[in-house]
Amino acid sequence: MKALLAAAALILGSAAADPGVTLDGPPMQGALLRGAAPAGTLSLTLDGRPVPLAGDGRFLIGFDRDAGPEARLVIRRAGGEQVQTLRVAPRAWRIEHVGMARPSGGPTPAFQRLREGELARIGAARTAASDSIGWTQHFIWPARGRLSGQFGSQRIYAGGVPAAYHSGTDIAAGAGAAVVAPADAVVTLAPPPMFSLEGNLVILDHGMGLTSAFLHLSRVSVRTGDHVRQGQPIGAVGATGRATGPHLHWSLMWNGARVDAAAFVGGTP
Repeated sequence: MKALLAAAALILGSAAADPGVTLDGPPMQGALLRGAAPAGTLSLTLDGRPVPLAGDGRFLIGFDRDAGPEARLVIRRAGGEQVQTLRVAPRAWRIEHVGMARPSGGPTPAFQRLREGELARIGAARTAASDSIGWTQHFIWPARGRLSGQFGSQRIYAGGVPAAYHSGTDIAAGAGAAVVAPADAVVTLAPPPMFSLEGNLVILDHGMGLTSAFLHLSRVSVRTGDHVRQGQPIGAVGATGRATGPHLHWSLMWNGARVDAAAFVGGTP
C-alpha cells in the first residue's frame, strides 16, 4: 500500500493531507488500472461516467485507445466533492501507411440489417453487469501462441484516410488449441448463433464494468449464464467469421472504453 500511495502522489500530484484516489500505474491511452478511493467515498465518476466502486473502496478505471490528454475524476463524499485531473500519457501506436486509396464500396442493406441485430446483442452482453470478482485477480493469457496482432494498430490510406484501429490482441495458434478464461467471470454471450464477422463469439463479464470477448472460436464449451473460473476452458481457437487463419482475437473493454489486454496481463502468451 505504501508503494501504491507513493506512485499515486507522482501520478496525480495530490496534496499529502488528502491524497484522493490511488492508482497502481500511470494513466495512459489504452491502460486499465486498479485503484483505491479514500475512506468515506460515496461515488466516483470519470469524465462524467460512473465508476463502479467495491465496498472496500477498490475500483477499476480504463482509458480508451484515443483518450485525450486529461481525464476528470470526481470523488463524492459526505462533505462534498473533490476533483482530480488525471494526465493521460499518449501511446505510440503501430501505424501502417498504405499508398493506395481505401477500398470503396459498403455493406448491402441486407447485411446492415443483420449487423444491427448482431451489434445489439453484443452491446447488451458487454453491459450486462454481474457480481463477479474476477476483476480482482491477476489475469492470465487465454491462449498460448504467437502475438500476431497488436491492440491499437491502424492503417492510414492515401490522402490520410484512416481505417478502424485494431481493437484487440491477436494470438496465432493451431485450430483447436484451448482457450481459457483469463479470470473468473460470468458468461454473458455464447453461441448459437454464429456472428457474421466475429464467428463463434464468447463474452465474459469479470465484474466492475470489465468484459472480455473471444472471437473466431472453432468450438465453444460454455453457455450464457455459466460461471467460469480462471483457467477453465471456454472454447478452442478457430477461424470462424471473418478471419484469414486460425487465431484468437481477445478484446478487453471497461465501461465502453477499449483497453489493451496485452499491457494489462503483461509478458507473452
